[in-house]
Amino acid sequence: MTDTTDDIAEEISFQSFDDDCRLLGSLLNEVLQREVGSNFMEKVERNRILAQSACNMRASGIEDTAELLEKQLISEISQMNLEEALTLARAFSHYLNLMGIAETHHRLRKARNVAHMSKSCDDIFNQLLQGGVSPEELYNTVCKQEVEIVLTAHPTQINRRTLQYKHIRIAHLLDYNDRPNLGHEDREMLIEDLVREITSIWQTDELRRQKPTVVDEARAGLNIVEQSLWRAVPHYLRRVSNALKKHTGKSLPLTCTPIKFGSWMGGDRDGNPNVTAEVTRDVSLLSRWMAIDLYIREVDSLRFELSMNRCSDSLSRLAHEILEKETSSVDRNESRNQPLNRSQLKPYSQLGPTLPRQLPAGADLPSCTECKDGESKYPKLEFPGTDYMPLNRQDVKAASSSDTSFQDSNKDFGKTYGNGTVANSSNSQSAATPRTVSFSSGQLLSQRKLFSESQLGRSSFQKLLEPSLPQRPGIAPYRIVLGNVKDKLMKTQRRLELLLEDLPCEHDPGDYYETADELLEPLLLCHESMQSCGSGILADGRLADLIRRVATFRMVLMKLDLRQESARHAETLDAITSYLDMGIYSEWDEERKLDFLTRELKGKRPLVPPTIEVVADVKEVLDTFRVAAEIGSDSFGAYVISMASNASDVLAVELLQKDARLAVSGELGRPCSGGTLRVVPLFETVKDLRGAGAVIRKLLSIDWYREHIIKNHNGHQEVMVGYSDSGKDAGRFTAAWELYKAQEDVVAACNEYGIKVTLFHGRGGSIGRGGGPTYLAIQSQPPGSVMGTLRSTEQGEMVQAKFGLPHTAVRQLEIYTTAVLLATMRPPLPPREEKWRNLMEEISKISGQCYRSTVYENPEFLAYFHEATPQAELGFLNIGSRPTRRKSSTGIGHLRAIPWVFAWTQTRFVLPAWLGVGSGLKGVCEKGHKEDLVAMYKEWPFFQSTIDLIEMVLGKADITIAKHYDEVLVSPSRQELGADLRRELLTTGKYVLVVTGHEKLSQNNRSLRRLIESRLPFLNPMNMLQVEILRRLRRDDDNNKLRDALLITINGIAAGMRNTG
Repeated sequence: MTDTTDDIAEEISFQSFDDDCRLLGSLLNEVLQREVGSNFMEKVERNRILAQSACNMRASGIEDTAELLEKQLISEISQMNLEEALTLARAFSHYLNLMGIAETHHRLRKARNVAHMSKSCDDIFNQLLQGGVSPEELYNTVCKQEVEIVLTAHPTQINRRTLQYKHIRIAHLLDYNDRPNLGHEDREMLIEDLVREITSIWQTDELRRQKPTVVDEARAGLNIVEQSLWRAVPHYLRRVSNALKKHTGKSLPLTCTPIKFGSWMGGDRDGNPNVTAEVTRDVSLLSRWMAIDLYIREVDSLRFELSMNRCSDSLSRLAHEILEKETSSVDRNESRNQPLNRSQLKPYSQLGPTLPRQLPAGADLPSCTECKDGESKYPKLEFPGTDYMPLNRQDVKAASSSDTSFQDSNKDFGKTYGNGTVANSSNSQSAATPRTVSFSSGQLLSQRKLFSESQLGRSSFQKLLEPSLPQRPGIAPYRIVLGNVKDKLMKTQRRLELLLEDLPCEHDPGDYYETADELLEPLLLCHESMQSCGSGILADGRLADLIRRVATFRMVLMKLDLRQESARHAETLDAITSYLDMGIYSEWDEERKLDFLTRELKGKRPLVPPTIEVVADVKEVLDTFRVAAEIGSDSFGAYVISMASNASDVLAVELLQKDARLAVSGELGRPCSGGTLRVVPLFETVKDLRGAGAVIRKLLSIDWYREHIIKNHNGHQEVMVGYSDSGKDAGRFTAAWELYKAQEDVVAACNEYGIKVTLFHGRGGSIGRGGGPTYLAIQSQPPGSVMGTLRSTEQGEMVQAKFGLPHTAVRQLEIYTTAVLLATMRPPLPPREEKWRNLMEEISKISGQCYRSTVYENPEFLAYFHEATPQAELGFLNIGSRPTRRKSSTGIGHLRAIPWVFAWTQTRFVLPAWLGVGSGLKGVCEKGHKEDLVAMYKEWPFFQSTIDLIEMVLGKADITIAKHYDEVLVSPSRQELGADLRRELLTTGKYVLVVTGHEKLSQNNRSLRRLIESRLPFLNPMNMLQVEILRRLRRDDDNNKLRDALLITINGIAAGMRNTG
């Protein structure tokens, strides 16, 4: 009965999804009818119907008819000319993108319509309390939780940012379309807006014509914060706080942030020569500038909202101190009473607080009144608490050389206002009485120029809109304090602009904000004041949201990690030791390296002489450490060492970091700002994963290092594990097991020395690179490996998919929070018996051998890979700033994991995610352990999640499509290799079903299966079209139009598969 009810609910839910798909599809058809004509649209529709019919026949088990229909479709595609092929590729690519938008909207709508959302804070807090956790323990654990999501620039986001924004606008329109009270005219206007957006998309070039720079990638990451996370974070924290209040009676503290954000965009230099020290510096400063800009906007809005007068004594004192300081500053300026030197004047845009950026209606705005006859045709501005003065906008220019204030009543000269009105403060004439002053056009131009360049004009114009605060009766103290906050923020922003432009920057430290704590201080004071004066409900609105944003994003939005390969550090030390006649560092054994590094770390003198001359690569490494020392740990997060394999790899970075900080502090004459960066070894290959625990033990056994961790990093060691290279090295199953064991060993090593550990998971978007549902991944970690802390990367297209819209971002943040909380308070079960671990070892061994014998030991495989996939052509996509290979070798070993997975995803074979798994499961089952595997699947979360992810991948794989690539593109001598691989895929599917007990793949995820099936009528023709274009391109590889057509098919297939690499 339950299943029937679920099926009905599923159908009702999918009805709305189907309606959205039909709406968007019909509007795209309408646009295409206009853009490409009805004749071609008939071909498009015929191809879709052939593909749909073939899918229906195959789903019904009528294979022969399905094959005939597919052959007919292939034949029609092969007869198309280049222009038709290009247009068809574009049309189906846009269909798939629009379906993706509808799918995301469908998920959001489902979430909204569920009364009790699973995995929400409310749900999980309730589960834990019902399970015996005390409210106090729950509250303390949530408040202490530290999760950091690290956004990377890994090149898997296929869509241009322009198109991403257009897709977001369509998503918003779909959301608006769901409103039940939408009138007929509103709905018609909405349809017109959708047609405009789809037309704009069709007329936009889908392809990037040049590679993005590193700064471009960093800006894309910052845009995710601005467009989504900026709004999502306060909403998410309110959810956490409300759930805590409901279940424990206490709200989340305002400055408590269970989730923060990091970035690799501009800091990840591993194999990317485009990431230089200068680029890292610029990206860091740009991130700070963006944070300040967002804070200015929020403070602007907040100033108008907080109009109340009641406040605490402490806030009142602060407001009066600010007023007195401003008054004394004005008096000092006026007392000089002498012309300003032109060289001292700054442009208007660089001076003082800017005009309010948002003027909410009724929030202390100047009121506009109708003009009287004979007066200016422009409205008059009337300011509360001041005498009225008419203002003519045609002549808004001040004429004075020394006065910077309207409030000077002691000077015996007239003040000329913007419309030529002069107020003479030495007589009894009212300041409101107009007295006309004439200007010639030359004089007016002169005054305008002076205004645009001088503090004088800028200040006078500002006073027209915001008269000097002491003259206002009943002044709002919150506005005074927030006005001062805004002023300091703007000075901070200007300072950053000067730093970015490499201009002299001499500011009084008291004039700008250096740390988030400095910015939080006045905001918290405002909040405490409002709470104490009975305005708590107002305090917990926009003000609380701003405080939570500052606590989360700090002064940089996302702290920047630095990453470099261990070999580059060894090369740098080689240069230093050679220069000092100490020998060649890299030729020493591990013990000698450790002795040397430890001795130097204990010393107090710099190691690197200022006079040293080194090659460019070494200089770049040294410059990077120098930038880190100059900017400090307030902007940077961790220093990640890729391909780490020894304790000396970590100490080498510690030494180079210490040396740079000594050099910089010596030049500055003061200690470097902030602390040292956390140094994080990244274990990636299977060999390095197996040695990870030993490396950490060796490190922690060194007294200097252990004391350094305790003193400078709060007794916390961070270790990163890589999913991409381990998967490419040994296959997904073997990599998953080695990662599990490595984490167990690292945790045990840290426990032995009483050191806390944070594991940093370098996950990709696809299953082959460690991707998959966040909740499933966290819940399947080894017991004790998630103890309230976690770091994880989010890459490429997954950043947009998970965090591109505020609603989806809120849901993802909540899932991260609850998954980590559950893994901390109710850790996943370990294997029930040692036998299960032994079986895993055996499956892993067989699986790894099968994988490596195919990928690395079969001499034909590399050529087969290049023929059967579009790997060689992926480089023309221009989707990332870094090269596709770490080194110039053509082998699989030096190919990056992303293009490796990306290429197989395009052909729908998704080989990296399953190769070897079938052989491993079959080998163990044939030895009589089938029932053990079934029990492991039911009772061991790690094994269950591993099998479920493989099953998910198999649901996306398509043997028929993969076979078509082989038949058309692969040399006859290598086609048998493809046939063997397809048999291995079938074996994998068969034994996955044996272990899970499912009748068909994805049986436990009907929604996913339904969504995949809905894409096939557009996805299958795209694959067939890609095969045809590849066939032609490989005979005419200089044909740029063919290459464009191929790249568009790559875009479309990526959209249909919903992930890339």
